[in-house]
Amino acid sequence: MIVGSGFAGFECARRLSRLLHHHRSADTVTLISPIDYLLYTPLLPEVAGGAIDPRFAAVPLIDMLPRVRIVRAYVDSVDIPAHTLQCRDQENTSYQLSWDRLVLTPGSISRLFDIPGLAEHGRGLKSTAQALYLRDHILEQFELARIDTDKQRAAARKTIVVVGASYSGTELIAQLCAMSAVAVHNFGFTTGDVRLILVERSGRMMPELGAELAARAERVLRRRGVQIRVGVTLSEVASDHVVLSDGTRIDTYTVAWVTGVVASPLIAALGLPTEKGRLKVGPDLQIPGAEGVFAGGDAAAVPDATNPGTITPPTAQHANRQGKTLARNVAASLGYGSPRPYRHRDLGTVVDLGPGFAVANPLGIQLSGLAAKFITRLYHLYAIPRNANRWAVALGYLTNTLFTLPLVSIGLGQSSLARFSASEEFVATPQVGNMRDEQMYADDRRYQEAAAEATALPANRSPT
Repeated sequence: MIVGSGFAGFECARRLSRLLHHHRSADTVTLISPIDYLLYTPLLPEVAGGAIDPRFAAVPLIDMLPRVRIVRAYVDSVDIPAHTLQCRDQENTSYQLSWDRLVLTPGSISRLFDIPGLAEHGRGLKSTAQALYLRDHILEQFELARIDTDKQRAAARKTIVVVGASYSGTELIAQLCAMSAVAVHNFGFTTGDVRLILVERSGRMMPELGAELAARAERVLRRRGVQIRVGVTLSEVASDHVVLSDGTRIDTYTVAWVTGVVASPLIAALGLPTEKGRLKVGPDLQIPGAEGVFAGGDAAAVPDATNPGTITPPTAQHANRQGKTLARNVAASLGYGSPRPYRHRDLGTVVDLGPGFAVANPLGIQLSGLAAKFITRLYHLYAIPRNANRWAVALGYLTNTLFTLPLVSIGLGQSSLARFSASEEFVATPQVGNMRDEQMYADDRRYQEAAAEATALPANRSPT
């Protein structure tokens, strides 16, 4: 039984089903997830910027996991001594499932802080709903700004604040910068009308990346008109403005919160030992004292064999590789093959910065500009685990090279569905009717309470 269809859960299910089939095993692999696809999260900034269709970032489970039983449901609780877990489907019908081996890969949610108004007015970038909301909302604000007779309010509509200058925040503002450049031309704005502001609490952009590459990325963004504020964060968020921790007020209707992740709230409910909010596991990814229970990905504190005394960061690269190790070790626990500890070799990082530019350090080689752009796109086409998606993304890249980016608000980015609590894959679809808004706010409160239990987790997320 595998909980979660992120990088670790997906790769574990794929590899484990192949191993068991190879050994002609009668064991069944079941994957439980509230969504029916693997979300290739590194493409979400391009989805938000309108450069990539959201379908291209979604890899259907039923196509890629033909030997896996897929159960679309939310996992509410796990009874480890009884080897059972409690689920509920999309209509909130509860039922119980049993397991012989359990792999916990429920992933992560956005890391929130106790900032007034953040949950109500901020939006993240952890789901297609949030990415589509950002794109539609920004375009709607641009259209409203054209007809707004209040100059101050019109300026606020053309101001975008992105909080978090790690990988995803930097990529997001780069894509929004490209989209805004087209809007300036199409909507008749003057140069400088659209303000893009990147806020980072630490002393510089992308603190996880080398100082030289981060400096190159910063120079490119500044040349494109992005205002970068470091050493500050938000202290208040309202519907029409934000206040920074240094007291600066910025009038805006758009706030993207991309400051890091914490483990899924399911982890806190298990009652198992954790480290920095993530499940403690051994080098073989098995949970000590819980025989037959494994964990990986963003929800697990996996020891970093290359840096003793530390745990691996919650990145897509680590999650994908841990999925392979999980498959091998679960199969070994069933008598097929031998287990091995999780080890990795850092392949480097790629950061897409919009048209014609990227930074990358493949195998330690520092690149920027067109060479890095080529490596970045090649990596994504390699890493997406489905040929149809690769083809579609490649065509999208080609189309964006040959033609102007289309600015279309397609109406799919609903604010209610893009709320942190409703869009990050661990709560059921909110009830409809008169109680819908009340349910949303209740979910937000539960969301913040769950996130607060894991605030010791470092503020980083799954980079490309």
